[in-house]
Amino acid sequence: QVQLVESGGGLVQAGGSLRLSCADAGRTYRLYTTMGWFRPAPGKEREFVGNINWSDNSAMYADCVKGRFTISRDNAKNTVHLQMNSLKPEDTAVYYCAARDSWPIRDGPGEYNYWGQGTLVTVSS
Repeated sequence: QVQLVESGGGLVQAGGSLRLSCADAGRTYRLYTTMGWFRPAPGKEREFVGNINWSDNSAMYADCVKGRFTISRDNAKNTVHLQMNSLKPEDTAVYYCAARDSWPIRDGPGEYNYWGQGTLVTVSS
């Protein structure tokens, strides 16, 4: 059973950094094609932040975080990290990791099958 658990959220000042982690407590990572990060946004239930291709570790990002956020995978720990630098107050949100178990790679939240509970990131100005 897929059990995604996020960690690493917290309070940080604008311009600071945080690293979020997403671990699969159910150890079902072999089922994945993609793991992604999402956050709520005005007018949307959840907006795409970025994702990583489980096959080749290539990553894609939303324009609003490109150049500031980096997604990486720790193969030994079957964990995905979201390194967030140069944080802005508008990055404040609950961040959710999600997994997709089919191809091709997609960035819509409805395309992901499994979700974590989320971790709160607060960026103060």
